[in-house]
Amino acid sequence: MASRGMTILRYSSILHDVKFNVRQQFPPSLYFSDCPFFANVSAEVGRMSLLGSIFPGDKELGKKDDDHRPSSSGPILPGSWNARKQVTGIRRRRVVYALLGLFALFLFIKNIPTDLGSNSLKTDSRVLATSRVGRNPGLPTRQDAPTGKPPRPSDSSGEDEHYFSGPVKFYNLAATLHGVASLAGRFGNNKNVLFAAASLKSASEIMPLACEMASIRKNDVHFAFMGREDLAIHEIKEINGINDDDCVVHWHDGRPDFSRWSSDFRMEVSVTASLGHIQRFVLPQAIFIDNAEREELFFVNSIKSKAAELGTSLIELPSAAAENMMWVTRLDSGSLAAWQTTYVDLLIHAPPKSSGSLIRLLKSIEEADYFGYRRPHITIELPAEIDASTYSFLENMVWPPLDWSGSSHSSQLTLRHRIPKRSFTAAEASSYFVESFYPARPLDSHVLVLSPQVELSPLYYHYLIYNLLEHRYSKSNSIDNLMGISLELPTNFLNGSEDFTPPTPKSKSIDPMPFLWEAPNSNAALYFGERWMEFHSFITNRVSTMKQSTAANKKQITESYPAWMEYLLELMRARGYAMFYPNYDSIASNAIATVHSELYQAPEEYSKKPAKIKNDESPPPLDPTDPFETDLSTHAKTKPHPPEPPLLTSSLLSLLSQAGYLPALSTLPYISYDGQPASASDRTTSAADFAAAFRRDIGNCVSGNGKDANQPPFVERGADDLFCNLDDSPEALLERTDDKSPIAASAEIADPDAYVYDEDAIPADSSNQIRDEFETHLRRQSGRKATETKNSGSAASFGGEATLTSSEESDPKVEEDKEDMIPTDERRNTKTEFEKHLARQGVKADPGDQESSIKKGRVKGSEETTNKQAAEKPASKEKNPAEAKDAKKLKSDTGVNSGADAQQRDPGW
Repeated sequence: MASRGMTILRYSSILHDVKFNVRQQFPPSLYFSDCPFFANVSAEVGRMSLLGSIFPGDKELGKKDDDHRPSSSGPILPGSWNARKQVTGIRRRRVVYALLGLFALFLFIKNIPTDLGSNSLKTDSRVLATSRVGRNPGLPTRQDAPTGKPPRPSDSSGEDEHYFSGPVKFYNLAATLHGVASLAGRFGNNKNVLFAAASLKSASEIMPLACEMASIRKNDVHFAFMGREDLAIHEIKEINGINDDDCVVHWHDGRPDFSRWSSDFRMEVSVTASLGHIQRFVLPQAIFIDNAEREELFFVNSIKSKAAELGTSLIELPSAAAENMMWVTRLDSGSLAAWQTTYVDLLIHAPPKSSGSLIRLLKSIEEADYFGYRRPHITIELPAEIDASTYSFLENMVWPPLDWSGSSHSSQLTLRHRIPKRSFTAAEASSYFVESFYPARPLDSHVLVLSPQVELSPLYYHYLIYNLLEHRYSKSNSIDNLMGISLELPTNFLNGSEDFTPPTPKSKSIDPMPFLWEAPNSNAALYFGERWMEFHSFITNRVSTMKQSTAANKKQITESYPAWMEYLLELMRARGYAMFYPNYDSIASNAIATVHSELYQAPEEYSKKPAKIKNDESPPPLDPTDPFETDLSTHAKTKPHPPEPPLLTSSLLSLLSQAGYLPALSTLPYISYDGQPASASDRTTSAADFAAAFRRDIGNCVSGNGKDANQPPFVERGADDLFCNLDDSPEALLERTDDKSPIAASAEIADPDAYVYDEDAIPADSSNQIRDEFETHLRRQSGRKATETKNSGSAASFGGEATLTSSEESDPKVEEDKEDMIPTDERRNTKTEFEKHLARQGVKADPGDQESSIKKGRVKGSEETTNKQAAEKPASKEKNPAEAKDAKKLKSDTGVNSGADAQQRDPGW
């Protein structure tokens, strides 16, 4: 009994110490009375204190006899009891720590967050049933959504099923959104794509696309149901035959409580709110919805406005998307994010008398399938003279077609009518064509160049957008060396020498692969906006340079293609750019674009003028009894037209190889402009060598005249780095110009814009032809015999009134060219016009001088060149007496005499 009493006293003292320590460490708000556990401890301490007061405080009470036994090691030291006290202190601290841990656990359990949703796997249904006892059954709980009908307001009719307009609550959305928190939805650079539907019919239409995209594993696919039906998500999947093993999609229930009885306005608010929650947790790069005609109206209106507010691409799929739009499942989230921000312009150059081919092209554009995508803008360059059929067709053309749903209509058709009737030079035609388009946003605006000889497939826009989004905006591709995308498989090389054969891939693949070719295309090709902007900069500097053709820029493209392709080839070779070209199994395969050659017309800048038919030439008399005969040896063999493949009308995946997957650009075969295979290192070396030669021979990047070349730095989307001394004065340019005639050089330097665009300007490459025509004109005006005998001292001039003798008697050909004769009363006007022409060319004319203004222009413009030639050939006449005799005979034949009259006649070229 004594031993038990001592034990009680010891534990009583321990509990007193614990109570004192706890009171010292915790505030009064957390005393033991607030906690049942500590209240029990306090009661136990009080009980033990009462037991301690019953026994006397004798130290020896309850001691065992062992304490009084003598120790073999010696007497008991005072420190032995201190050791026992030390052990007791350690036990006290352990108890304090245990109590503190229990108290912290109690605080955590009491303050557990309540917004994480219920966990059905760890929640006992019996506990939930017990907790609902005594509660109002009409109020929802955190663990489960309400069931049954909501209370009907007194002012609603009994026939209206969608009457509820209470607050919107989502009971099944939070759990699934927290479950996808690991997919980096809070960051902009993610792979999340969302499919959304409100109608069960629409959900069954787009579910196959969602499952197909998830199986490719390029994107993290989510599907949200936001309709009125009260079927569970697993029931909807079972109805459509979808299981989680084959369709790895993250499903979200975005329906509010009482969705079946909710009003239209409440459902619009619900769609907007649920998409906002999904945006915060998932941040999708693109949202797919079904066609608006099959979807609920409240869903379409709400999701369109919310997607526009969030700046997310909204992709509205057309009918039968699972059959015709399966290619969208091959795109990654980066490509799909650019769906709604990409713009395409169609640029068509219509040559004269091409109404048939132009109308055929425009009809193929109108009949194409645009799968709900934004219609492209069309720009048509019309010639100076428009055919009646072309004008009638364009007058009735409405683009895009009218939308009878009542939405506003904005025309996307632009016509550019050329004013000058004369033929353009190569530089003028190139400038006129390239300036027809300039991208407003270089990263998103692109141009599709089309020739009137082309006819497009109804699915051409499918192919175009698929390749554009994949190669331009995909996260896995880079367009560092890509100029654009061609829709046509070429049949000939650029120089027209032989037929073109597509390269074969290195891998042993049965399907043909597309390829990269360092060659532009003018029939049907899309050029990226930033590349077209760079081409603008290049051609601006290129046409302003005053260098003739050299070995570095020898013409590489046949004249059957427009002139701007020659300039674009120079840029592509200097930068190492290439075009993406398709490849088909055979010529009988379906094609995206077909080029018809039966109505082909050569470019205007290269077209030859027809020869004049002489009036005195009459057909020989015909005998009706004689048959017509033809000498076969006098006819050249016609080159057969290449076969035209049929246009694609079925699904796009049937045309593409490798089950519709586009290969990476780095894996495609590459060929140079002349058709030679090249590796990546060869391409880089070739581009650097050509750029250096171009700067030296054409870009004025050569040190000379005591001045170093001033090469501008490289600028993105510009080509100024390929040209030097762009800010030099006209005099400095004239010093470096030694291969132009004085009149042409002085005219170009005086007014470069007038030299390039003025209708009276004479290009340097056609000066010899104009000189020959002018000398022929002079011979017709004067007559050979008259000038030899009677007009030796007074040759006819533009301003004089020289009397012409009988031209018909002296030269029979004069009668044939009466239309070229200049009447006497009009010569003064002609002289005035010619003086204005010289003024535009930069040569001053003195009206009061009796000598012709041509003489002054020639003397002023060619003084330096004449001195140079005289120094190089001081005795050319003496060394070549035969040439002098021929020149004298030529003067006699043309009626141009020596002296002042000869200077009067010389046109200055």
